[in-house]
Amino acid sequence: DAARPERTVRLVPAAIGDEHRQRRFAFAKVVANILAERLGVAREVEHVVDQLEREAEMAAVGLEAGHIDRAIADQMGMLGTVMNGLALKEALDQMGQPTRVMTALHINSVAEPFIRARALRHLVKRRVVIFVAGTGNPFCTTDSAASLRAAQIGADAVLKATKVDGVYDKDPNKFPDAKRYDRVGFDEAIEKDLKVMDVAAFAQCRDQKIPIIVFDMNRPGNIAAVVSGENIGTRVG
Repeated sequence: DAARPERTVRLVPAAIGDEHRQRRFAFAKVVANILAERLGVAREVEHVVDQLEREAEMAAVGLEAGHIDRAIADQMGMLGTVMNGLALKEALDQMGQPTRVMTALHINSVAEPFIRARALRHLVKRRVVIFVAGTGNPFCTTDSAASLRAAQIGADAVLKATKVDGVYDKDPNKFPDAKRYDRVGFDEAIEKDLKVMDVAAFAQCRDQKIPIIVFDMNRPGNIAAVVSGENIGTRVG
């Protein structure tokens, strides 16, 4: 449907916040409800929120103390995204929206392995596809996974849901005079080190001409608005 372009939604841990960790499934149901009711048809969802709070604490403490290898800590994070993806799938399934979880890790009894042709086929069948486990490799951020999957499925945009209403020239929580961009180019974002996504993800989206839209998911109506193509937040690219 040319009037309703496919989009990739990246849900980041900062948007969820520590205070909501005990309501993870409730959060997933809210997101699922908005997607299912507003869209009415399947869209690909890059659900790459990071590991559960306990896993994050274990990994952070272990890395700092030198007890956990970085690769192992990254694998813990990947498994956390699988758990979150399953929660979102369950919420969508309960609403009657056909959904598939595709993983970069080989855990076939839990989720399908990511195969590009199969993912595209699911979308043709109007299913929501949730990509989890990042790229399956340590030392690769979930930003890079989001941009990679968006390129692989030919998404028209990457929608980055956060707890701020766009991209600023500096941290708006620390600097009252921070300036928000309505639109910023990839090269300018990299040059100014705006820290919206990592440089590799920025570069990949730039090379594939995939815009990134950064928006505040905590503001009522924003998820539905941005998925429907309304002009909110900051457009990168």
